[in-house]
Amino acid sequence: MVFKKLSEQHIARIRRIIGSDFVFSTQEELLKAGKDETEDFVFPPELVVKPQNTDQVSVLMKYCNEQVIPVTPRGAGTGLSGGALPIHGGISLDMSLFNDIIDIDERNLQATVEPGVITQVFQEAVKEKGLFYPPDPSSKGSCFLGGNLAESAGGPRAVKYGTTKDYVLNMEVVLPSGEIIWTGANVLKNATGYNLTQLMVGSEGTLGIITKVVFKLIPHPKTDLLLLVSFKSIQKACEAVSAVFREGIIPSALEFMERECIVWGNKYNELNFGLADDVEGFLLIEVDGDNEDVLFKDCERISDVMYRFDCSDILFADSSKQKEKLWKMRRGVAEAVKANSIYKEEDTVVPRAELPELLVGIKKIGNEFGFKSVCYGHAGDGNLHVNIVKGDMSQDDWENKLPYGIEKIFQLVKRLGGTISGEHGIGMVQKSFMPIMFSHQTLNLMKGIKNVFDPKGILNPGKIFPDA
Repeated sequence: MVFKKLSEQHIARIRRIIGSDFVFSTQEELLKAGKDETEDFVFPPELVVKPQNTDQVSVLMKYCNEQVIPVTPRGAGTGLSGGALPIHGGISLDMSLFNDIIDIDERNLQATVEPGVITQVFQEAVKEKGLFYPPDPSSKGSCFLGGNLAESAGGPRAVKYGTTKDYVLNMEVVLPSGEIIWTGANVLKNATGYNLTQLMVGSEGTLGIITKVVFKLIPHPKTDLLLLVSFKSIQKACEAVSAVFREGIIPSALEFMERECIVWGNKYNELNFGLADDVEGFLLIEVDGDNEDVLFKDCERISDVMYRFDCSDILFADSSKQKEKLWKMRRGVAEAVKANSIYKEEDTVVPRAELPELLVGIKKIGNEFGFKSVCYGHAGDGNLHVNIVKGDMSQDDWENKLPYGIEKIFQLVKRLGGTISGEHGIGMVQKSFMPIMFSHQTLNLMKGIKNVFDPKGILNPGKIFPDA
């Protein structure tokens, strides 16, 4: 597809649609819109547009579709797969002004919100009413709900409560043609036609622009308990994970971190967390519910499991301050790794019992290709974030040899019954690896869906598909 460059006539028309005060073309704004948290990529758009309502988005999309102008939706820019990068130029559609919590329906345990609401802000608003929105990505203090929808974000508590997709009932969406649709209904059961709501979740802004969403909520658990378990062997730590579930316990979070996560986190986040010389891995385990006595018994049973796998020590967080410190350590790992070295982050996921083999395989592949990896993630649902750090690798090896190592990791993931992204999406950086996961026929089916929604290919072009 050949896209049009923006002319002065195009820009003048867009200013009339959106309002001149909400259309930006300064170098500063363009550079900001050309970046997210994906490595060091920069793809500035030609124009940044900040619509204020659905009708403006509709008119803008109709015009851009007629003129074949590419449009890349953007939330808070916290993505890790390049999904919001306007790699074909055109318009960066900044949804930050869609930031209203429209309604919290306490009778039906639902909320209607706009996509520019910060995830943590939404969580705190519903918590005030005794309700719970569980998805909590590490960037929850800054990421937008719209971006969570685009990638079907998860976070630590997905192991018990599920990911973003499990809480979406209905969405208002503007199609690339400018038409406005609702994808479903505000009900808990819906067997009426194709499930367009779930199709839209995780579509990475390639099928439509979400302008409103109706979320399902649940009652907020009354209390939680937190354990930090240390191991001399990272393999043993991973082996202990599936044993917890076989014991009949469903933690609200079960996170894995290897030693460097703590070492680098101490330095970056100034945590000064004590670390024994022989400890190589950690599990951070949370249980939640309404009965503290039951939760204490669960912690005792979890501790018994941990000792069966030769854990070194079990720390019980006995205050809210200590819980906050432990969660700050875990949530700060990504930033700590980024501050330490040039890196690439892979978002692998396998059946949880296969985690030990995945981790051992990653370290073996690293030795073969000459790279160091720092691994952490949501072990309870088999989601391991693999941070490959450049360290002493030559620039030539980093650019030309490393991709073969990553490919080998993804082949291992596929062999273990997993997939190449659990919550970060495919976006720009993983699209070349999609044939590892899917046949030519399956990819063509996906492309066919894209073509039905967006026959001119203007919406977030260059994402997901290898030849995009």
